[in-house]
Amino acid sequence: MNWTQQVDGYCERLDPSFWAEPVNAITNLAFVIAALIMWQRSAGLPLARLLSAILMAIGIGSFLFHTFAQTWASMADTLPIVLFILTYIFAATRDYWGLSAAKSGFVTLLFFPYAALLVPAFGALPFFEISAAYWPVPLLIFVYAFGLRRRIPRTARNLAIGAGVICLSLTFRSLDMPLCAQLPLGTHFMWHLLNGLALGWMIETYRVHMLAPPHKQG
Repeated sequence: MNWTQQVDGYCERLDPSFWAEPVNAITNLAFVIAALIMWQRSAGLPLARLLSAILMAIGIGSFLFHTFAQTWASMADTLPIVLFILTYIFAATRDYWGLSAAKSGFVTLLFFPYAALLVPAFGALPFFEISAAYWPVPLLIFVYAFGLRRRIPRTARNLAIGAGVICLSLTFRSLDMPLCAQLPLGTHFMWHLLNGLALGWMIETYRVHMLAPPHKQG
């Protein structure tokens, strides 16, 4: 693998220079701001703090990708996202469903065959194929929200809201290149803004659930 190979996959980028995607680069502040807010709000909750730290890494990795735009930076962009997904699945399975840490870890690992099945399925659908690797995530959140709707209805509702915002952010991500002729700036920056909001909201959903008295967690 050529780690320094140039990657040009976004409407805003017109050349390989560092600041060829200024808006895409700067809007990664959405992840950083959300991470700082949630870190401050999550004192005493180790998994929420971990998710906040990973969210910060997502912002940094995405900034590197939209400035250096090379293979290694692409990995710095995507790996923290995968880590956030896995950490949240573990937290949600353990603390929303009440499973043991061992069982929650096993459920978390099931994300890999789940994604292996659904990513090609989304990849075969018009429009969805552009962001096929990501669409299984909000779908899974909706599944959790539906399954938890009677057990912890408030948390389930908040999960559904988060999944809805992620779907909106994915829509903007997917429209970036198709609308490039009409919108030279592209729409990828909206993926950053909305996804920063959505991931911060997902951490806040977990924080509120964990801090609520047991009889009010629903």
